[in-house]
Amino acid sequence: MENLVKITINNQTVEVPSNYTIMQAADSVGIDIPRLCYLKGINENSSCRVCVVEIEGMRSLKNSCTVTVGSILNRERTAKIYTNSKRVRSAVRQTLELIAANHRFDCWKCPREHNCELLSLLRRFAIDNTMAESGEFVKKLPIINESDAIVFDSSKCVLCGRCIGACEKLAGTGVLNFNERGFVTCVGTALNHDIEDAGCIYCGKCIQACPTGAIHEKEQIDLVEEELSNHENYLVATFAPAVRAAIGEEFGNEIGTNCEGKLYASFKELGFDDITDVNFGADLTIMEEGTEFIERLTKFLKGEKVAFPMITSCSPGWIRYIEHYYPEYLANLSTCKSPQQMQGSMIKHYYAKKIGVDPSKIKVVSVMPCIAKKYEAHRPEMENDGLRDIDYVLTTREYARLVKRSGIDFNNLKDYVPTSPLAKYTGAGVIFGATGGVMEAALRTVAFKLDPKHADSLDFSAVRGVDNGIKETTVKIADVDVNIAVVHGTVNLPEMFRRIKEGKKQYHFIEVMACTGGCINGGGQPIVKAKRQEEVDVRKLRADVLYQIDKDAKLHKSHENPAIIDAYKEFLGEPNGHLAHKLLHTTYSAKGKYSK
Repeated sequence: MENLVKITINNQTVEVPSNYTIMQAADSVGIDIPRLCYLKGINENSSCRVCVVEIEGMRSLKNSCTVTVGSILNRERTAKIYTNSKRVRSAVRQTLELIAANHRFDCWKCPREHNCELLSLLRRFAIDNTMAESGEFVKKLPIINESDAIVFDSSKCVLCGRCIGACEKLAGTGVLNFNERGFVTCVGTALNHDIEDAGCIYCGKCIQACPTGAIHEKEQIDLVEEELSNHENYLVATFAPAVRAAIGEEFGNEIGTNCEGKLYASFKELGFDDITDVNFGADLTIMEEGTEFIERLTKFLKGEKVAFPMITSCSPGWIRYIEHYYPEYLANLSTCKSPQQMQGSMIKHYYAKKIGVDPSKIKVVSVMPCIAKKYEAHRPEMENDGLRDIDYVLTTREYARLVKRSGIDFNNLKDYVPTSPLAKYTGAGVIFGATGGVMEAALRTVAFKLDPKHADSLDFSAVRGVDNGIKETTVKIADVDVNIAVVHGTVNLPEMFRRIKEGKKQYHFIEVMACTGGCINGGGQPIVKAKRQEEVDVRKLRADVLYQIDKDAKLHKSHENPAIIDAYKEFLGEPNGHLAHKLLHTTYSAKGKYSK
């Protein structure tokens, strides 16, 4: 442990480890030093100079986010720090004025207006924007780089570098970096190459890291509003497991608030013709994926040639990653579509007949915690008989803006439960939204299918949690030691593939989620400011909601869902059968090799 030292911050004496940064020391006594470029563990490079402080006896101001208290001690092994002196206020104000002069303001329509970290600082310091009037600092040629999933707008970029750090340290792809120099510097792909072809996996970690609206999802709110107003089509709403655990944050609720009932009610208030739940699609995925795993495992144990280990395929960011970076392992992917796509396919090809609606008139609006789901919905593989599985995808953030636009008082909505069978789910379906949840849900059903007498005695909790990027355990099912692994955060995938290639252990089943923590921390979820991220583990608080729903559920295994049983009895036939393969499975292909 580092030596403790005594320092004084704004006349408050505090004893902290000598390797603490000044910012950490200030936080420990509740002093809030302004910050913009700093994002703990992701971006700690002192680039913005907003967090400067004054040290007694030192001529220059110091960056509090990187300078340690041990490095500023005087001869008496103490230090006096001032975070709000006249010099500090003047320096911070000048820095913010320069940033503001180089920023395009259209806050009234910016997706980050209510949680923009730059805007908060400008309000806090009452910054004038007179520098912008000269035009000397204004970006002359804003660069827009966009795809079906994401938009980069250099006119709002403050060059903090947080997105660059997130792309490297969370996605592990390093797609983003600084381009050009001086006043024309901008963040983007190499030479501002088209983002679609630059190796981006659309995980959205850059969006979550960005302190402004410079990076955001490609919005479809206007399209959905038009559908709701023209009443030409039969609109079916559906949403992912993780959305219910996070959307409340957009309406001022605490992180970790379950808003499922109000979410259902909001769809009804908006005027959707029908309401379903992707948790049903998650249960369906388990039936298909679990059966597929059993078939592969059986062949493997018999010595037949089969791609092993089998790897889950429900995270579209992960799918883009393997297609671009490790296409040699595509055969190991489960052929199952994601729960979102299965849900849409079942709505169009099964549910339409049950409710007597022409499937060509059905439009499915999916609310997702993930921007890669937008890309996934547009993939050419995601349709059958001319019917697209999913028509529109809104992120959790977008859907919240749609609700606000409509003047709906979300927090005062009376909880509602939809009647559609495609809204019925088990606890296994809902935990899909957390890392390890897909694996746990699958093993509950796989264990029952292989060894029904002992299935309930098995504990799969070892795959839960966010502490490690790669979690491994062995589960004995029907006298077979099944080696499983759970990977969350694509930055950890090179290590996982190294272990597979090394061959010291025969892995059987691997779950991969592109985002750390899984879908509950998806790139389309509510933005949590950098300071708040330092105080709580957002991933755990949201995941706890899903595990509590599972705990409270009457049914905990996907194969026990009565609506799933009916779907196979009335329509699909059997898991992995001919019709199921046509509607619920797909294949992927290499998209150009990027070495990592």
